[in-house]
Amino acid sequence: MINFTKMHGLGNDFMVIDNTAGTLTLNSEQIIMLAHRHFGVGFDQLLMVESTTTPGVDFRYVIYNADGTEVGQCGNGARCFARFVTEKGLTTNNPINVETRAGLMSLFVNDNQTVQVDMGEPNFNPINIPLRAMQQENTYKIAGFEVATLSIGNPHCVMLVNDVNTVNVQEIATQIQQSELLPNQANVGFMQVLNANEINLRVYERGAGETLACGSGACAAVISGVRAGLLDSTVVAHLRGGDALIEYTENEHVFLSGPAQFVYEGQVEI
Repeated sequence: MINFTKMHGLGNDFMVIDNTAGTLTLNSEQIIMLAHRHFGVGFDQLLMVESTTTPGVDFRYVIYNADGTEVGQCGNGARCFARFVTEKGLTTNNPINVETRAGLMSLFVNDNQTVQVDMGEPNFNPINIPLRAMQQENTYKIAGFEVATLSIGNPHCVMLVNDVNTVNVQEIATQIQQSELLPNQANVGFMQVLNANEINLRVYERGAGETLACGSGACAAVISGVRAGLLDSTVVAHLRGGDALIEYTENEHVFLSGPAQFVYEGQVEI
């Protein structure tokens, strides 16, 4: 029997498990079953809280997509992770330092229970995204579409569109994800710039499909907009599940702020 907590960040929903004792191991088939919205718990990502021996780090933050693959970053999940470990009494630290397979993150729980996440510095080097390209460019042609491409702990492609409501998100995103130029695929964001401080955004995530919100996707979109001279350093991203605040100055860290909500506690047999 597994004890879990269901949470969401702007509708991007998670199954969160305390595995600090290290007694639980799940394979991809089990994760896929748990992710099923009719026969399982249902979620976009599974978040595991694990112990670490790394000096100065409080927890290991492990993220699995609904298709059972482990990924290196999830901004909305990080906000839920911070509230979970705080509310469950697993730490009194604030900020909370965590490690993922992509690196270190710092999470700060505000007095109003929103969470600010230091998402680190973006990486534009094609080798590190990874992207099969001869040299670094501002945009690339992938599957016939012009996109900005970068890593913020996981790979992202961002496409500028006139109206996010008229774009065939699934069709375009799957073509981009299936390109041989992206050996690990990528999350694909569709960004509509409203003004220098506001965007509309939809994101089709690898391993999960279109989600109501994607924190790292919002960061990637704003980063690409700032670099293109379209956005200021502080931007509100309007996602299908609600609004996230992104703060980014070129050559510095990017910060993601927004809510993290508890939905229910549960148990499930595996």
